[in-house]
Amino acid sequence: MRMLFLCSAMAAAALPSCGAAQSVSDYLARIAAVDDSGPKLNAVLAINPDAAKEEAAARKVKGPLAGKAVLIKDNIEVAGPMATTAGSLALKDNVTGRDAPLVARLRKAGVVILGKTNLSEWANIRSSSSSSGWSAIGGQTKNPHAIDRTACGSSSGSGSAVAAGLAWAAIGTETDGSITCPASVNGIVGFKPTVGMVSRTHVVPISHSQDTAGPMTRSVADAALLMNALAGTDPADSATAEADKRKADFTAGLATANLKGVRIGVLRKQAGNHPALLALFDKALADLKAAGAELVEIAFEPSPEMGRDEFTVLLYELREDMGAYLRSLPAKQGPKSLADLIAFNKAHPEELRWFGQDVFEQAEATTDQIGYTAARANSLKLAGAEGIDRLLRENKVTFLVAPTEGPAWPIDLVLGDHFVGVGAGNLSAIAGYPHLSVPMGAVEGLPIGLSIMGAKWDDKRVLEAGAAYERARTAAVPVPSFKRWGE
Repeated sequence: MRMLFLCSAMAAAALPSCGAAQSVSDYLARIAAVDDSGPKLNAVLAINPDAAKEEAAARKVKGPLAGKAVLIKDNIEVAGPMATTAGSLALKDNVTGRDAPLVARLRKAGVVILGKTNLSEWANIRSSSSSSGWSAIGGQTKNPHAIDRTACGSSSGSGSAVAAGLAWAAIGTETDGSITCPASVNGIVGFKPTVGMVSRTHVVPISHSQDTAGPMTRSVADAALLMNALAGTDPADSATAEADKRKADFTAGLATANLKGVRIGVLRKQAGNHPALLALFDKALADLKAAGAELVEIAFEPSPEMGRDEFTVLLYELREDMGAYLRSLPAKQGPKSLADLIAFNKAHPEELRWFGQDVFEQAEATTDQIGYTAARANSLKLAGAEGIDRLLRENKVTFLVAPTEGPAWPIDLVLGDHFVGVGAGNLSAIAGYPHLSVPMGAVEGLPIGLSIMGAKWDDKRVLEAGAAYERARTAAVPVPSFKRWGE
C-alpha cells in the first residue's frame, strides 16, 4: 500500500522514478515540480545546500536509516546555513550553527537532512483567528489532496511534504494536535510520543509541559524506525531523564504485532456527527474487530476546566519558555523576549496582514505563577489520572480510539481555521501521553486519520497497535490529486 501511495502521487505530478529508492536529487526535482511550481504547495521553506554531499557520507553509515532524506520543521535548529525561523521575519537571520540533539541523533543514524518545512508561524500560538500553515516567511501551505484546503497546523509543511512525496519522511512538533492533525488531513502517519521521550533542546518552544517532536511518515513502520533514532535522554532537557530507560527497539515485533484479544476503548462522542465520517469510523472499528480486538464503547465527556486550564498553562509557559529560548541564541542582536516579538510584529505590518497577535498579548500579561501552577496541576489531573488513566483502568482497555480530526476545511486567511470538534487528542497532549494517527480512509476524497492513544511511556505498544490496524484496514487510502477540491 505504501509503495502504491507513493507511485500514485508521483504519477499525479507526472514525475519519474516510481518504485525506486529516492535520492536527494530525486526529491529536489520533485520539490521543484510540485512545491516551487505547479500546485505550489509551499511545504518546503529551505533546502540544505549540503544535502547531496551529506547523502554520500550518510550511505556509508550502517543501518536502515542510512541515506534516508528527511525534512525538519522550521522550529527545530539544524547546523549549517539554514536559519531556524519558526516562520517569523523576526528570526529570518537566526542561523545558530547548532544541531538540536534530535537532529544530531538522526544524523548519527545516517539520515540526510534535506531541508526545512513551512509551519504555522510560531507553531500556531500567535493568534486565535489564524490560518493553519501560514507563515510570513513561507506563505500558505496547501494540502496536496485538495490545494484549496488546509494542511492543518502547526506541522503543516511536514504533513503536506510527506503526503506529496517531497521526502522520505519529516519531523514535526506538537503541543496540542500539531503532528496528529496534519497527519490526519494529509493522509499520512503521525506519531506524538510521550513527552520526555524525545529531546526539546534547541527547538523553538511553546510549553515545556506539552511540547514534543515526532515523526511524520507514510507508514507506521517508518515512524517506528525514526523513533529508534529520535528517542533518548538529553542532559539539557530534564523531561527526558527517563527516556533511555523507557525507549525500546520500536521496530521489534512490529511486523507481526496483532490485536487478538486486545481490548480497545471507543470514544464515540468524540467522533462528531457527520454521517460519512461516522460510517468511515465504523468501518475502521469493524476492521479492528475483524483483527481480533474487543471493542468497548466509552461515553466520555471532558470537563471544560481541562481546556480552560490548559490554555492558562500555554500562555504562562509561552512567555517564560520563549524568552529563555530567545536569550539562548548565539546572536547578540534580535528579540530576547516575547515582548520583543510583539513589538517586532507591530513594526512590521506584513506580519499582521491576515491576523493579529492576541494570544501573544495574553501570554505577555499572564504572570500569575500561583494560578499557573494550579492550572497545570488541574489540567494534568483531568487529562491524565482522571482522563486517560481512569478510562483505561475502569474499562479494562489498553488503548483509546477516535477519529483524529474532521475533513480538511477550506483555507480562509480572512476568517481563520474551522475546526469541527472531532477527536480527543487534547487528552494525550495535556497528559503528555503517546498518540498515533493512522490513515483510515477519506470523506469525499479528503483523508481522515484514526487516533490510537495509550498510557504514558506505552509508545511501543501504541505503534504496534497502529501497525496491526494498518494491515487490517480495508478502506481505500486516498492519493493526492494536486488539484482544488472537487476538480
